[in-house]
Amino acid sequence: MKTPLQIGVTGGIGSGKSIVCKVFRALSIPVYEADERAKWLTEHDPILKADIRRVLGPNAYDQTDGPTSGRYNRSWVASQVFANPELLAALNAVIHPRVFADTAAWVNQHLDKPYVIKEAAIMKRAGDPTAGNLLDKVIVVQAPVVLRIERIRKRDPQRSEVEIQNIIDRQVSDEERFLIADYVIENSESQLVIPQVIRLHEFFLQQAAI
Repeated sequence: MKTPLQIGVTGGIGSGKSIVCKVFRALSIPVYEADERAKWLTEHDPILKADIRRVLGPNAYDQTDGPTSGRYNRSWVASQVFANPELLAALNAVIHPRVFADTAAWVNQHLDKPYVIKEAAIMKRAGDPTAGNLLDKVIVVQAPVVLRIERIRKRDPQRSEVEIQNIIDRQVSDEERFLIADYVIENSESQLVIPQVIRLHEFFLQQAAI
């Protein structure tokens, strides 16, 4: 059976990539949430857990007695890799192959679909061999920064505008995202998202039929 097309969806925090993915799901297209799946794997994949302990030591997982025992110590890990690019690279080097293998297994569960969506905050250009990238196309979801900040404050009122801006500044810039974009979905108040997604959906169905 033919492998479905793999379409990447990415965008900065507050851009609305999750909304775009909901529309694709409503069109019966499966969506793989890479960032959420990576979190799940750090907690449940025994191979990955062993590799993370090898890279970061036993403190990578909670060693105390109680309900949190054995859980991935996310805040501690973040504190270790935040200012240590080499350690972060080593951590990513063990996480990414497991996510890649998990993605491949997931795609094989959806061979009956014309195409599937992979959603992630960080993404390389479609077909980038340096990333082991099997994506056929990449969609970038775009929204003005002012609107993104407003959305984040609505869903997370505890965050200040300064905090949100700092998160945006640490992420990949819009200019860098546009360099990998095959298609851009404008999720602003001036354009409707659903018609844009439907147009792409119809195009992907045509491409999958070739």
